[in-house]
Amino acid sequence: MSIVSLKNVTVKYGSYTAIESANLEIFEGDFIGIIGPNGGGKTTLIKTILGSVPYSGEITLSPTLFDNGRRLIGYLPQQTTFDRQFPISVIEVVLSGLQSQKGFSRRYKTAERNKALQLLDNMGISSIADRQIGEISGGQMQRVLLCRAIIAEPKLLILDEPTNFVDKRFESELYDILRELNKQMTIVMVSHDVHNISSAVKSIACVNRTIHRHNTNTLSSKELNDYCFVQ
Repeated sequence: MSIVSLKNVTVKYGSYTAIESANLEIFEGDFIGIIGPNGGGKTTLIKTILGSVPYSGEITLSPTLFDNGRRLIGYLPQQTTFDRQFPISVIEVVLSGLQSQKGFSRRYKTAERNKALQLLDNMGISSIADRQIGEISGGQMQRVLLCRAIIAEPKLLILDEPTNFVDKRFESELYDILRELNKQMTIVMVSHDVHNISSAVKSIACVNRTIHRHNTNTLSSKELNDYCFVQ
């Protein structure tokens, strides 16, 4: 069953066309890797699905992605979009993933704090729960942001370059974590490196202004050249 459908979607920034007449179906249980050249529209595609940029065309989200009007979509942005100078602790960042459920004024319950601690423990970083985010490494921050993205148990998890700032060891661990999460939720992951993600994802979409979806996790050199202009 399709949970996200894009039909003839175009996104423009002034006179510049970032995405043109794009079509894409994302199915329940998918683990889809989004690849393409820099400036090809990968992040724009994600923002369009999230509803944060204007577009023409049609985007349909399945009713299964909503619960009493609340969107069941988790999002891990690129770290460059997150202000690490903001005075907030690691566990508070994770708990902020519940704000769509609770609002900003309600206090967090003990069970919710325990859930946040358990997620941090699963990532191997429960020991830094009370540290300020400006004091932790880039790799640790990426794990914290992933915990924030999944604490509300989304049906769709969107990741924008999640392996940035992490070492090779955690990159491998991250893919193991995502494969386990994929048993519970659909995953869309943007990456600049098709060779590294191919072992994790189930399918690949090449984004270079238009979109070409492939229902496999491997692409030939010709397909990469024809659709993504990357090698």
